[in-house]
Amino acid sequence: MIRLGEKQKLMVVKKVEFGVYLAENSTDEARVLLPAKQVPQGADIGDEILVFVYKDSKDRLISTTLEPRLKLGEFAALTVVSVQKIGAFLDWGLEKDLFLPYKEQIGKVQEQDEVLVRLYIDKSRRLCASMREIYELLETDSPYHTGDMVLGRVYEFSNNFGTFVAVDDRYSALIPHYEDCSFLRAGDSIEARVTGVKPDGKLDLTLRDKAYMQMDQDAQKVMEVIEEYAGVLPFNDKASPEVILREMKMSKNAFKRAVGRLYKERRIEITDKSIRKIQEDK
Repeated sequence: MIRLGEKQKLMVVKKVEFGVYLAENSTDEARVLLPAKQVPQGADIGDEILVFVYKDSKDRLISTTLEPRLKLGEFAALTVVSVQKIGAFLDWGLEKDLFLPYKEQIGKVQEQDEVLVRLYIDKSRRLCASMREIYELLETDSPYHTGDMVLGRVYEFSNNFGTFVAVDDRYSALIPHYEDCSFLRAGDSIEARVTGVKPDGKLDLTLRDKAYMQMDQDAQKVMEVIEEYAGVLPFNDKASPEVILREMKMSKNAFKRAVGRLYKERRIEITDKSIRKIQEDK
């Protein structure tokens, strides 16, 4: 059986001017062409050749001795080479680019983006890429520990859980939902710090500095939001985590630390229901 999207050894059963036809055995009627420029020198009838089977631009089965960057059951970071209304096309190391349908994208991709995708066979028996369902393919036995700095690629977002990241394009990781990742897109490469390793091996990450280093930035962010509210924030540090996350894009603990810093610096006053900026002439 000739398996689409996989590497397999097939037998040379017929030689033609433009290449050779391969099959599982000499009696198998299912055959696939290996173009002449791909045929190993000296290959003859009965020889086995290791090939990858895909479809050409006319939707015909074809084989190659080239190594694709992605096979069935795998995922990889591929570069977007062109974008159209129906989808995008990715470079996967073969003569024909790999199609990424619009409905299989997470956010709109752009040319030169590197996005994490898996390979699947669609209803028309064509090989396509998908940015979805990457989570289950990632490994959970990373060598990293709490405090380590890592490189990762964003591949999915969840309002409930946060921003999903593939560390080293390989290991499963998450930035919690209370961190502001609204500036990120699927495919973005990030540097993050490991804040914890779950019992199942998945990593928790943060883009933020350690608390004592982050406090100045958070305090500045709080002051900017207070200014947007004309100097009076309509809630204080006792507000619910949901309200703080929505308005400040930070956790309640980070908000309380920032407010504490501003209060000690006498830049704000805290009332039962608000936080008020202290005017300089007060």
